[in-house]
Amino acid sequence: MAIATVNATRMELTRLKNRLRTATRGHKLLKDKRDELMKQFLDVVRENRALRKKVEEALMRAHGSFTVASALMSSEMLEASLLYPKQSVELDMTFKNIMSVNVPQYTFHTKTTDPGEIYPYGFATTSCELDDAVDALSGVFQDMLKLAQIEKTSQLLAEEIEKTRRRVNALEYVMIPQMQEQIKYITMKLDENDRNTTIRLMKVKDMILKEAIEERQEAVKEALNKA
Repeated sequence: MAIATVNATRMELTRLKNRLRTATRGHKLLKDKRDELMKQFLDVVRENRALRKKVEEALMRAHGSFTVASALMSSEMLEASLLYPKQSVELDMTFKNIMSVNVPQYTFHTKTTDPGEIYPYGFATTSCELDDAVDALSGVFQDMLKLAQIEKTSQLLAEEIEKTRRRVNALEYVMIPQMQEQIKYITMKLDENDRNTTIRLMKVKDMILKEAIEERQEAVKEALNKA
């Protein structure tokens, strides 16, 4: 809203002051939200960095074991050993609210709790390196799921921080200064109108007083003439 289009009335002034109070309060709340989101985001980033390093190290160990196993076993035997898995997994997803941001929470459940079910083959025809690789992958799976959850959380938090930052800047640098300028303009206009009204009243008062004096003088002259 440009200043030129503002109605310089007391009703408009009251409305703008109420809007300014609301905008100022909203600006403070958004800044507090942005600061808390940044704190949460940095905590998630630190956790993500540590967990990613742990997952990469575990995957390197599993890859090394698979490399050795593939060197010791024929490709046909390796493929046949892993073709029909015995264990199955169910993945559940829920949501957690962080400062009005719904971030995912992943959990998985295996069909059975028997740790031996992760090996879909007999031990007599396979190498121990394959056992190590399967065991390493089974152990890192939970961390990989946690890493996916944390990375999605960091992405959602970053998007919310950017949206909140834009809203804070819009209020701080556009809306609030604009309303303050409009309030200043209307106040100046109303003060100017009040001064003009006061001057007009003073002039009217002087005119009435002058007429009263002239009438009084005329009455005195008439009385003297009659005497």
